[in-house]
Amino acid sequence: MFAASAATAQKSGGILKVYHRDSPASMSILEEGTNSTEIPMMGAFNNLVMYDQHVAQNSLATIVPDLATDWSTSEDGKQLTFHLREGVKWHDGKPFTANDVKCTWELLTGKSSEKLRLNPRKSWYNNIEEITTNGDLEATFILKRPQPALIALLASGYAPVYPCHVSPR
Repeated sequence: MFAASAATAQKSGGILKVYHRDSPASMSILEEGTNSTEIPMMGAFNNLVMYDQHVAQNSLATIVPDLATDWSTSEDGKQLTFHLREGVKWHDGKPFTANDVKCTWELLTGKSSEKLRLNPRKSWYNNIEEITTNGDLEATFILKRPQPALIALLASGYAPVYPCHVSPR
């Protein structure tokens, strides 16, 4: 039996080895279309929201915060605002901000000067008119028309936020 401290101790550096059943062109969740990439890479990324892993995932009520602390929808259903977790840092120590949310979805909607090699879920986000930020800890998705299911798409394993200061290529 392992001692509790050895099993939970964190160590910086090293190599993480994971089983992979396929040979995808990249390990980018945003660019690949199957769970062969999503499954091994999801532990390296976070979504704004995610499904509660302890209950059946069959309703919007099972969506819980991840990088967001909470969210709200405007009365007309055309704005989805996220308040973001404070103190989150990327792998290189740079802070996570609302700008990372904005540029991730500008990349996914094709509105960014950067381009993805492939964009298999671009159609998921056709209803997004723009993303606005209000300081470092608030991002708002402005929609062309109400889309109650957008929160479910954002909770899927295919919607991680990427760091804007790192090129997607």
